[in-house]
Amino acid sequence: MQNLFETEAERWAAVTAKDREADGAFVYSVRTTGVYCRPNCAARPARRENVAFHDSIAAAEAAGFRPCKRCKPDQASLAARNAAAVARACRLIDEAEEIPSLDELAAAAGLSPFHFHRVFKAATGLTPAAYARAQRAERVRRALPESRTVTQAIYDAGFNSGGRFYEASEKVLGMAPRRFRAGGERAAIRFAVGECSLGSILVAATDKGVCAILLGDDPELLVRDLQDRFDRAELIGGDEAFEALVAKVVGLVEQPRLGHDLPLDVRGTAFQQRVWQALAQIPAGETASYAQVAERIGKPGAVRAVAQACAANALAVAIPCHRVVRNDGALSGYRWGVERKRALLEREAAA
Repeated sequence: MQNLFETEAERWAAVTAKDREADGAFVYSVRTTGVYCRPNCAARPARRENVAFHDSIAAAEAAGFRPCKRCKPDQASLAARNAAAVARACRLIDEAEEIPSLDELAAAAGLSPFHFHRVFKAATGLTPAAYARAQRAERVRRALPESRTVTQAIYDAGFNSGGRFYEASEKVLGMAPRRFRAGGERAAIRFAVGECSLGSILVAATDKGVCAILLGDDPELLVRDLQDRFDRAELIGGDEAFEALVAKVVGLVEQPRLGHDLPLDVRGTAFQQRVWQALAQIPAGETASYAQVAERIGKPGAVRAVAQACAANALAVAIPCHRVVRNDGALSGYRWGVERKRALLEREAAA
């Protein structure tokens, strides 16, 4: 795929549009002022005949230009600084025994509490408090199977009160703590297997919502996959009423651009849920790279972990991991097959 902003015409168009996507691709200098700027500098654009383009900051400075004091091209971009601030806050939350206050997190990020709250939510899709709760919930999930008692697991995860945890346990775990500790034993999951234009499709749901949408060629393998995911749950074949839900899911597969209003029972680690929320924000007809998703959740170094979270997604199309591609735009692996991924993207692009 051809790189953007290679020609002077493309670069000038980016400068006049103050295109943030061009930030980092090049800088431009202004002969009359002696400064060089980011493509999206907020300053009034110079006349075209006074502008020259440079592939790097070093090239601009070697040509005798100094950095603009307004857009500060010699420093990290605002987006990069915000991502680093969010990453620091996430590490602080991850490592803390007690949930840090908003003021403490903002101070660590070097931002005001109001601005930090806005930046954190824009980057992760969660408020700092919601992220912290998700992290503690993940600690509980990890501790419950191994702890001697449910109470021990709750306190080890940082909940100061067992009562406070039990109030939120259904949302945190999707079921009662003791049932979760037993591996979901006796949790009822209804399911049905149907056919769609992409092959066989299995839809499963708890009383909270759809917990699995699996695609494949062999219905029997799809059922085995469901059994492996919920090995201690009670799997119940769907009745006629359940078929209506299956029909809605098939409709989503056939026309993914239309979106859905399906109730979802999403289960995963705190990190996976952050990735999946970021995927849900990718508009139909568009794609994002694994690196871009990692940036959006404030974990720019977690590209491989983002890919793993996409692979762990059990809700095909409803959580649109098919919209994530390689940096060069090429289609990479897809849990349900690259050809299905291509078909879904083509449907969204054509709609």
